[in-house]
Amino acid sequence: MARLPFLGRLTSRDYIALVVGGFLVFFETILTFVISFLPKSVIQWFYDRSRNLFHFLVGPPLPKSDEQHITERIRRAEDFQRLCEIFGYEHEEHVVLTKDGYLLGLHRLPAKKGERRSHFGTSTGKPVVYLHHGLLMNSEVWVCLTNPERSLAFTLVELGFDVWLGNNRGNKYSKKSIHHNPNSTKFWDYSIDDFAWHDIPDSISYILSVTKEPSLSYVGFSQGTAQAFAALSIHPPLNEKINVFIALAPAMSPAGLAASVVDSLMKASPTLLFLIFGRKSIMSSVPAWQSLLYPPVFSAAITSSLRWLFNWRSHNISPLQKLAAFPHLYSYASVKSVVHWFQIMRNAKFQMYDDDVQRVMLIRRAPRPSGVTAYAPARFPTRNIVSPIVLLYGDQDSLVDIDVMLHELPKHSVVARRLRGYEHLDVIWGANIHKDVIPHVVEALRQYCVKPERLESEAKMTNGVSSDYEEYTGTTTPADTISVYDL
Repeated sequence: MARLPFLGRLTSRDYIALVVGGFLVFFETILTFVISFLPKSVIQWFYDRSRNLFHFLVGPPLPKSDEQHITERIRRAEDFQRLCEIFGYEHEEHVVLTKDGYLLGLHRLPAKKGERRSHFGTSTGKPVVYLHHGLLMNSEVWVCLTNPERSLAFTLVELGFDVWLGNNRGNKYSKKSIHHNPNSTKFWDYSIDDFAWHDIPDSISYILSVTKEPSLSYVGFSQGTAQAFAALSIHPPLNEKINVFIALAPAMSPAGLAASVVDSLMKASPTLLFLIFGRKSIMSSVPAWQSLLYPPVFSAAITSSLRWLFNWRSHNISPLQKLAAFPHLYSYASVKSVVHWFQIMRNAKFQMYDDDVQRVMLIRRAPRPSGVTAYAPARFPTRNIVSPIVLLYGDQDSLVDIDVMLHELPKHSVVARRLRGYEHLDVIWGANIHKDVIPHVVEALRQYCVKPERLESEAKMTNGVSSDYEEYTGTTTPADTISVYDL
């Protein structure tokens, strides 16, 4: 008889959750398929109904302020280029070919606002900083702030840095491979291991070859920090190319999710995600839902989901910032990379992807009088990291256990700074990050970057929309108004 690795490990409540969850995913898949064939007029009808329902429950929209106008433009911006144009910044696009054949999109902000360059794709003679996003994200998360002084990317540009922003394989800007079609399961057969072995080191090597700099500074957020922890631990020469690693909301071995049913179910058998979502990208229906829902309704749905899954209240992120940023929050990622995270949570170890799941289940059920296991997934040797590390973490972040993390890192080169009252997403989108977060980042960069004397003493930020920016008439949703209300 075929063995079910999770049989006997789940409670009756877990089985009910599995059945209900499977039904909801199946329903969502069918709905997404149907939506893809609907004419725009029908989508507009559903959108208008959600808008009317929202204003019936909350009240009519108020006259728009300047910040609301900017919020709407950010929300409607279709890509990284449009987001930069809103605030008057020019960008470059680069493509990196990884050693295993994936094509990764890199974005670059080489010049200050109003600074003109005659040669693109060459060295600027400035210190280089590299920003990397988190799980289910892309490079847009760094530039979708409603105020440029709260954007870490724009602030660093004005200080005189050559700013590069990376993208993981499979996301909006890296959905291509020379070996596999993105419609195939082989394309999506990657985990955090692949980010560490290929994406991070290959991107950094490309950047240094273009800029002619001996090293760069790395700033990661969430999974972007995990990828750097992993890459630095398994690539000793990479430590010479990163002069400082600044980890925002660092992720290494999270305790789990606040939603107990989901947490226990996935920890019992992480590969259940393959049964629920398949073996390609996860939650690929999000753009379809975004097209149907009125922005405040979509924002409320995301806020409620974050509260349920992680117990994040998002009080430090303003309603307008949510409206602007949440449409840019989601990007494609593999189901396997999420399975990898639940393996890490289950074993409470920052380990490589465990391909031998079936064998592990069987071995662990056998009696072990000595207490010694016969198999242990390979762990990332993070204590071997040589590059200086600065950790900036929120004390209200349910995904960060700073004591466990410090135990797994080298003691001689780590500085940890607590951000009081901060949750996970607050670290990049919070209302006061220009006071609480960015100064710590700049301080560390000045201390460790190559030739810091090339930098400005302070960033001269200007607020407002660039006069050269042209209103974009296309939309990610059919909205023509925005409400200041947040459910």
